[in-house]
Amino acid sequence: MIMWLGELVTDRGVGNGMSILIFTSIASQLPSQGGNILNAAGGFVFALVCLLGLAIIVSVIFIEQAQRRIPVQYAKRMIGRRMYGGTSTYIPLKVNQSGVVPVIFASSLLYLPTLLGQVWQDNEAFQAFVARFITKGNHPLYLLFFFGLIIFFAYFYTAITFNPTEVADNMKKYGGFIPGIRPGRPTAEYLDYILNRITLPGALFLATISVLPYLLLGLTKDVQFPFGGTAVLIMVGVGLETVKQIESQLMMRNYEGFLR
Repeated sequence: MIMWLGELVTDRGVGNGMSILIFTSIASQLPSQGGNILNAAGGFVFALVCLLGLAIIVSVIFIEQAQRRIPVQYAKRMIGRRMYGGTSTYIPLKVNQSGVVPVIFASSLLYLPTLLGQVWQDNEAFQAFVARFITKGNHPLYLLFFFGLIIFFAYFYTAITFNPTEVADNMKKYGGFIPGIRPGRPTAEYLDYILNRITLPGALFLATISVLPYLLLGLTKDVQFPFGGTAVLIMVGVGLETVKQIESQLMMRNYEGFLR
């Protein structure tokens, strides 16, 4: 039923149906989580959590939309009797190039000790290690490893999905170049340099957002902080993508009405 409903939403062109259903599932839990914080910590902490959540959502939107635009100029060339090129465009390099994938990879890797603990139930030392460092999730050593793994996987996933050498070769093939940078290998090195520099703030921000719910357990009286981790990243990402889909549908409808 859920899969059918998601496919129906996708067919209507509103956006990715399953992503929207995940968005609504996460958003539907916010009132109950807010009520738990209000009952456990009081009105002042509840208001503070709401203001902090608003600031986190704004910052996540800013990072998700932030990009470094590398200018690209295409030289003019004759093909047959026609002139091609002579245009200028840009390569958009997002600050958060990897999205929510590093958080998923890091949390999955840190879940392995818990999974092994279920298999090796006779090993008391390993069971004590899992109970102390992994199960609670707020131990400093666990948070440090979680933070470091997110940064590592952010660089790892970005290196897999974006190949500067391939982009530089395609630009050279079609007569494109970055002003002030020679085509070929210097262009690939320049793109790699820029990508490494802008990935660092995105990875640090992603790791901070993911670790934040564990750091605020004392403030919320051991109630889960609702605006943190993968939840807010998924909500903001799906919301931005859905808005873009709706805007594109409205633009197409306006064009159709104009042509008629």
